[in-house]
Amino acid sequence: MTNKKLFKFLTPDSKVYLWIIGILIGIIAIYEPRIAIFGLLVLGYLIYYHWKNLHLRRVEWTKYIEGLTSEIDSVTKYAINNMPIPLVMLKLDGTINWYNPKFLEMTEFLDVLDKNISDIIPNLDVDDIKIENESSIIKVTFKEKNYDVLYNIVDISNALENKRKYTIMLYWIDNTELYNIKTKYNNEKTNICLTHIDNYEEVITTTDESIRPLILAEIDKKLNTLASRLNGFVRKTDNDKYLIAFENRFLSFLENRKFYILDETRELDLGNKIPVTLSMGVGVNGKSIAETYEYAKGAIDIALGRGGDQAVIKDIDKLSFYGGKSKAVEKRTKVKARVIAHALRELIDQSEKVFIMGHKIPDMDSFGAAMGIYRVVKTRKKKCYIVLGGVNTSIKKIYEKLKREHPEYLEDIIMPEQAKVLANENSLCIVVDTHRPQNTEAPQLLEIIEQVVVIDHHRRGAEFIEEPVLIYLEPYASSTCELVTEILYYINDKIDITKFEAEALLAGINLDTKNFALKTGVRTFEAASFLRRAGADTTEVRQLFRDDLEDFKLRAEVIRNANIIKDKIAISRLDKDTNSSILIAAQSADELLNIEGIIASFVLCILDDKIHISGRSLGELSVQLILEKLGGGGHMTSAGAQLKDISLDEAENMLEEAIIEYLKEGDE
Repeated sequence: MTNKKLFKFLTPDSKVYLWIIGILIGIIAIYEPRIAIFGLLVLGYLIYYHWKNLHLRRVEWTKYIEGLTSEIDSVTKYAINNMPIPLVMLKLDGTINWYNPKFLEMTEFLDVLDKNISDIIPNLDVDDIKIENESSIIKVTFKEKNYDVLYNIVDISNALENKRKYTIMLYWIDNTELYNIKTKYNNEKTNICLTHIDNYEEVITTTDESIRPLILAEIDKKLNTLASRLNGFVRKTDNDKYLIAFENRFLSFLENRKFYILDETRELDLGNKIPVTLSMGVGVNGKSIAETYEYAKGAIDIALGRGGDQAVIKDIDKLSFYGGKSKAVEKRTKVKARVIAHALRELIDQSEKVFIMGHKIPDMDSFGAAMGIYRVVKTRKKKCYIVLGGVNTSIKKIYEKLKREHPEYLEDIIMPEQAKVLANENSLCIVVDTHRPQNTEAPQLLEIIEQVVVIDHHRRGAEFIEEPVLIYLEPYASSTCELVTEILYYINDKIDITKFEAEALLAGINLDTKNFALKTGVRTFEAASFLRRAGADTTEVRQLFRDDLEDFKLRAEVIRNANIIKDKIAISRLDKDTNSSILIAAQSADELLNIEGIIASFVLCILDDKIHISGRSLGELSVQLILEKLGGGGHMTSAGAQLKDISLDEAENMLEEAIIEYLKEGDE
């Protein structure tokens, strides 16, 4: 920087010289006026000469700049007209007002001026171009070629005009070759499908020994045929487990045919007494074969967790479900219950404190299961808390019975806010009757406590508590109370549960089986027998489900206003917002199934500015799959959903659309 200043100072400057001469002439004028006059004449000439040279140089520089600008304009016009990519300029409404020759070559039109771009290229929508975004990219397919269309929006408004004017410039980059390479790469990716025979043991034990090889051979044949159609291969990894590998391009074949292999296997009739069902988990788009295999393992776990007889596709974080329209098969073995009981006992013994929580707006099954686990923890002599956000109509009677007859429980029933204060990393959290983190009483508690146990009987959904240390998820079970009762049976050699706890568990079973009418298996009655021997009074349990007169009238009104669609599905609604809205909706849905010809029912209600939907079915139709389309879940015969920021009318329309979509899928 110093050198530049010194150079500038030493560089000759005519103005500086003229000033020096002028000063010298002034000094000379003091002593020699005649010489000074001559000096003034010379100075005047030098000033004139300097001005003339400066003017000439300015004129020449202006001419040079103007010539250069003209050249740049010519080069710019040539460059735009002869740009190696198609270029077109549009008005905001899509009218073409200029284009280059490459654009004409691309479109193969002779005249496109003043025509709308959408008429020339149907796949391009001008509405996708937003003025707020000065530049962006749109992907367009045209004449079997794929383009990345870069656009700029240029403001060409005249300063004298008040109205803003814009022009849109579209640059067309042909990425067809790159797209084809990417498509080929995606098509050739390897997918992995893990396939399990859900009820292998049951099929084998109930089938004549002479027929068993025929059934297993037929299953092998069907899976080998499927692998052949997918241009892949199948390997049997266990008696009831298979691995199928195939290229990604054939995944659409399975999806379009709704994993037809599930139906074909279920329809096998070679002398087997019960139908054979498969579960399939497909891993897609892993970064490596190992990661794809992990996706497949996650998918098969979800398929089995949802009751089997279905396929689940796991594409990174996206899950797709197919099948799942048959009832979960009851498992008669209690080995898993015993293993879970022993593992749970170990986890409880290692923990400082145990927190038990069910789902928001708890019902008898959630509350009863919590009371059962409470007894398990107390048996292990550990500090235990039940997290309860509030008492609703569904559990009001049993909670009042608890306060009246067993007030000692109240000091261990805490609010979610208290739980967050008391919990630490050495605590254990046991979640009952739900597996969705956002559906629990205190979702934040799951972030504080590292060790979480899940005990649930609902079919597994896409949302699941992250990395629980122990999962007891059995969709075949009638209720979570049934599962907890089995755990109580195995947790100790001898365990004493109170009469109140036994009645709470039995009430939960009663609720979810509709008084042992639905989803009732051999183990359901065994659990009920155990609770009866523990002191549960069926008459007192029955008292917990009695209604007041107002609720009875509202339920009758809901049933009276039911709308029947497709001659077999009932839809009704409760317009009145009451504290017992959800309970009335659930009871009304149950009652509607008593109508001749009705195979499924749905009742909508309002509570806390949310629309709640209760769905019930006799088993011919899966209300779970229908309500999953609305973000809900549950069981094939009993499910629910919540909708926000919409009216009852809008929710009812959405429900009808989901039902029609489900029925169409069944027809296909």
